[in-house]
Amino acid sequence: MNAPAASPISAGTGRALVVPREATFDPADRAILARHWYPLARLSDVPATPGAHPLAVRLLDQRLVVYRSGDAMVVASEFCPHRGVPLARGTITDDGVQCPYHGLRFAAGGRCVHVPAHPDRAIPAQLNLPHYPVMLRYGLVWTCLDPGPDSAFPDMPHWDEPGYQQINCPPVDIAGFAGRQVEGFLDVAHFAFIHTATFADPEKRGVPAYRPRRTAYGFEAEYWSTVGNYPAGAAQTGPDDFLWLRHFRCTPPFTATIEIHFPNAGRLVVMNAASPVSARMTRMFAPIARNFDLDIPVADVHAFNARVFEEDRMVVETQEPAMLPLDPAAEAHLPADMSAMMYRRMLREMGLAFSTPV
Repeated sequence: MNAPAASPISAGTGRALVVPREATFDPADRAILARHWYPLARLSDVPATPGAHPLAVRLLDQRLVVYRSGDAMVVASEFCPHRGVPLARGTITDDGVQCPYHGLRFAAGGRCVHVPAHPDRAIPAQLNLPHYPVMLRYGLVWTCLDPGPDSAFPDMPHWDEPGYQQINCPPVDIAGFAGRQVEGFLDVAHFAFIHTATFADPEKRGVPAYRPRRTAYGFEAEYWSTVGNYPAGAAQTGPDDFLWLRHFRCTPPFTATIEIHFPNAGRLVVMNAASPVSARMTRMFAPIARNFDLDIPVADVHAFNARVFEEDRMVVETQEPAMLPLDPAAEAHLPADMSAMMYRRMLREMGLAFSTPV
């Protein structure tokens, strides 16, 4: 599951990785995490109207700005290289973004294209914005702060296949660590306790044996269960003897998908792409692909999934320690935790430690 056929819109500057003033990650952990791809925004949320403010985002504590320049999408440092003013306070122009302090304009690739104080002079390279590679996939804008050979791009089953509806839920902000959130997404034993108001049966608590297996991109696990996935109270329930297959695929550090096999060859795929804003804040993106119930309004899908995400958010924000502990002896484990144990093992093998943030 390496990068799909689509190429990055821009390749980035190749400058040294910036250590933000507000750093909350251990520097060694952050250097490893920076080599991976994360979503920053839905495409539909990036402003295109001249005069509007560009989109300000954060990734691994680093402040970035996202803007359009013609057909190109740009992810760059939020700060103007002239006097360090946040470009998020600036305005969208026909070809990019304008700094609010001295009117410098930046276009594709972060290139400075206009300096009002000296309109006839050549523009030095020092005025170009540090920028980062961009990938547009699954309705999202992705970037990688320090791309390298191990920067695998997450795959989403069925997204591009005929007959599948593509839905992109509004992102969810979680005041918790991305690793905790992703592990919760992979967890198969919490349905009967956390999700009974949305889809799960409180009487179906048992977890059949399953075993994750490694893949070229991370790991996957197939989990068969009698726990249905229709919304609570829905008329649809499926045959009484139907076994639900939930096929998890995880691309460490913070992306996973679940493919749920419904009756009558129905398929629902949800991507959980956790973007680490900081060690204490996660923005979770959830593209969805499905081949059934295509007549249901998208707003209803957003509303249902928001309820599910809210149930999980309330757990992640209360866990202690806040950072995902990677020492196998730090927390107790159950047989139902096979995916979590594989996930933690692979994070350790990546060299991560997840020390407590400052």
